[in-house]
Amino acid sequence: MGGVVHFEIPTEDRERANSFYASAFGWNLSPMQGMDYTIALTAESDEQTGAPKESGVINGALFSRTDTLKSPILTIDVDDIDAALAHVEQSGGSVVQGKDAVPGMGYYAYFKDTEGNILGVWQTDASAGS
Repeated sequence: MGGVVHFEIPTEDRERANSFYASAFGWNLSPMQGMDYTIALTAESDEQTGAPKESGVINGALFSRTDTLKSPILTIDVDDIDAALAHVEQSGGSVVQGKDAVPGMGYYAYFKDTEGNILGVWQTDASAGS
């Protein structure tokens, strides 16, 4: 069963959004070098893995809004991203953005469900950290 492990919030103005979430909720926001992507730590997290120490909490990120990705996105953890995308299509959904890599971390893709919602899938790179 795939659990929800991450969220993404699209922004028009990254600095304005970062300031808002830091001020309103105390999130720790860290821009990723070389990417238009800001990691949002919502709770105390493990320094090695980045995973929240508190049960039931997830971390996320802020990114620039695009024509396709314009509303908040929940990301589901999967063992095999290619198989998951095939299951999405077999179940009546569609792939919005195919598999891409985050070097040394894993793979992500976006899909649209039967209700028109866009969600993400994530596969951790099993060789990362080895």
